[in-house]
Amino acid sequence: MSRVQHRDRDAFAVLVSRHLDGIHAFNYRMTRNEEDAADLAQETFLRVWNSAATWRPHRPAGGKIRFTTWLHRIARNLCIDAHRRHRETHEVDANLAAEDGDAPETARAALRLRQALDQAITDLPERQRTALVLCHRDGMTNRDAAAVLAVSVDALESLLARARRTLRLKLREYR
Repeated sequence: MSRVQHRDRDAFAVLVSRHLDGIHAFNYRMTRNEEDAADLAQETFLRVWNSAATWRPHRPAGGKIRFTTWLHRIARNLCIDAHRRHRETHEVDANLAAEDGDAPETARAALRLRQALDQAITDLPERQRTALVLCHRDGMTNRDAAAVLAVSVDALESLLARARRTLRLKLREYR
């Protein structure tokens, strides 16, 4: 990142190639829209380039912040901004199951469960959804996810507990 801060385009290309897939996947999980995810990934890296000089691996109050935490915070903020602009929910395409009449019942049941889970996650409040995506799908530690959300680890764990409770209630018919 220090080379990117000095406007090294080759270093920036390496940084983008290392993190683009992960940021795109994060954006997709947040928006449920491929085109929005791609646009937001591009905007995320544009912000990294434009804000590189402001990134500091050490916090003023002490401690360190990892680059990936900072990167995910930028992506998260852009997803929130996009949601505010669009004010619409991107739904999972439910026509897939209807199109394939030859699929075994278990495959259709699995697809219905996956769609219900995706919709339930999409319907979670934004902070709960982000916490769940960061920890369970992206594999971030609670400490790093808390830094992305700018909350304490205890607050993050509370968000995760509420999200899990909501998902259990919404998906109880699939047990």
